[in-house]
Amino acid sequence: MSRLVMKFGGTSVADLERIRRVARLVNAEVQAGHQVAVVVSAMSGKTNELVAWTDGAGAAAPGLPSSDDEYDVVVASGEQVTAGLLAMTLRNMGVPARSWMGWQIPIIADDAHGRSRIDDIPPEKLGAAMDAGQVAVIAGFQGVTRDGRIATLGRGGSDTSAVAIAAALGAPCDIYTDVDGVYTTDPRIESKARRLARISYEEMLEMASLGAKVLQTRSVELAMAYKVPLRVLSSFVEPGEAPGQGTIVCDEEDIVEKRIVSGVAYSRDEAKISLFGLPDHPGVSSTIFGALADANVNVDMIVQSKARTADTANMEFTVGKRDAQRAVEIVRAAQPQIGFEDVQVNDDVAKVSVIGVGMRSHTGVAKSMFQALAEKGVNIQVISTSEIKISVLIDAAYTELAVRALHAAYGLDQL
Repeated sequence: MSRLVMKFGGTSVADLERIRRVARLVNAEVQAGHQVAVVVSAMSGKTNELVAWTDGAGAAAPGLPSSDDEYDVVVASGEQVTAGLLAMTLRNMGVPARSWMGWQIPIIADDAHGRSRIDDIPPEKLGAAMDAGQVAVIAGFQGVTRDGRIATLGRGGSDTSAVAIAAALGAPCDIYTDVDGVYTTDPRIESKARRLARISYEEMLEMASLGAKVLQTRSVELAMAYKVPLRVLSSFVEPGEAPGQGTIVCDEEDIVEKRIVSGVAYSRDEAKISLFGLPDHPGVSSTIFGALADANVNVDMIVQSKARTADTANMEFTVGKRDAQRAVEIVRAAQPQIGFEDVQVNDDVAKVSVIGVGMRSHTGVAKSMFQALAEKGVNIQVISTSEIKISVLIDAAYTELAVRALHAAYGLDQL
């Protein structure tokens, strides 16, 4: 019998009725002859509630270690509830099942509480239970440190749990969510968005990192590294209702017809930091970005240009909105050492990106992008590129207009 990992997100298990639908989908795979492991998230909204409770409890007093480890104990409990309820529901349907916490498998993680990374998943205990015909219902998002403390994997960590377990078991992974696949862009913005039958790991990784909310970035990285076959499906159908649905995330070589551009992504979670009158000599950039890196502030787009004053330059870079104020404080703290004139922040911006493996072998992709935006009167503030994507920073007010214009410019509504 072949093994299969199924993962269900928070909206898919938001209440008992949805959990019953999930159980029917799981049972259908069992009846089809699969050994099934199911990874579940907390019920929709539950993690936010738990986080709010930890905020209310407050920080540790001076002289005591931080409470990050106890934060993990609290927020990991949401997935534990869901796992138990789904296992009970499956048993009610006559399907042998049991719940598994991260520490029981075990999913061994490092001790960076709240954002842990998985070190190892010994598959023997889980595999033996599945071989015995039992559905393993696993609490996602959680692991255990080598000294026995609960650790959580950060937001979206249940996707990472599922892919890591699939890699350990040598199984494919089906990610069930509230959409029926990966689309060329957000259907809420562009009604002509089309579902992709297949998308490469690299394209999916870029789309996830650039704002698409379908899959968590680290889960795609894991799938690509371990060649785990991924499929994105809707959990809001009954078994057999939508044959052939979903999007397969796979190797580029497995896609026969490679598109120049596969999708348009956007992110409104951006802030632009502008530095004026920087001394134009070696070591300045290292000082600025070294200080930001030391504070764990992730920097994305960067552009530098000559200033009007001799031997000075201006620089712009982007960070996440939540990090903007901290980034400004860090830069200002370095002002006496660097000697720049001024710093400004603008969080009324958005990043819009086009992604496609076909860019490697086709010219004119950037020209089409800039022309489409110019025709709509959208001004570009910052540009960044990689081998398979082009991103531009624009005024946030033009986000939806830009997404629709680019979607049409590359013919994505014709797929």
